[in-house]
Amino acid sequence: MQPLIVFDLDGTLVDSRLDLAESANELLDAYGVEPLPVPRIVGMVGEGARVLVERVLTAGGLDPERPGSLEEFLRIYDRRLLNNTTVYPGIEAALADTAPETTMAVLTNKPAHHTARLLDALGLTHWFGGGIIGGDTPLGRKPDPAGLASLIQKAGAAPRTTLMVGDSKVDVETAVRAGTRICLVRYGFGGADRTDVPAATPVLVSEVPEDLAACLQQFVADCARSAPIQPDGQSPT
Repeated sequence: MQPLIVFDLDGTLVDSRLDLAESANELLDAYGVEPLPVPRIVGMVGEGARVLVERVLTAGGLDPERPGSLEEFLRIYDRRLLNNTTVYPGIEAALADTAPETTMAVLTNKPAHHTARLLDALGLTHWFGGGIIGGDTPLGRKPDPAGLASLIQKAGAAPRTTLMVGDSKVDVETAVRAGTRICLVRYGFGGADRTDVPAATPVLVSEVPEDLAACLQQFVADCARSAPIQPDGQSPT
């Protein structure tokens, strides 16, 4: 049984912050509202498009449930999806190094349509034979662990041989609820840190994208030895 590695998308594999923020500000502009600072909008990302739109509208002094606002945002974002979004440096090398020894998948709260377009355009889709699940499927959104459990079942893996890789508290909570291991990436924009991980939960930490390959290889080696990662384990440097 190969280990399973499940990746978050935004802030983990790709830097999409500017396209998300500019799409949100274009929505506000359409409603006659001044733009919000990019870092403020980026801090609202992580729980799916609907939640992002509600937060942005609230910050702009508008009704968070304004009819048609989600659909309008999705149309705007579809147009802006690839204007600035890039794969983090070192990610493709990490995937290539790890692919022969693992099954890899993506679990994101981004809508499935945008997820598929983004991964295809950036040449990443072929790495994720274990499945790609967006946030608008019947499995729900993270931190609901249903999507992660589905990927584990599909891969014939087990929680102890599954690694959730992500940058946000939502990713951490998803992994904890599913009983998997965690690789916390600190280079993303999700804002999670080690204090968000329960003390008893095995965790690896990637401070920069170039560290991720070492984290993934450590996880694979630990699975091969059938030895748990220690709760305070860090990525090799």
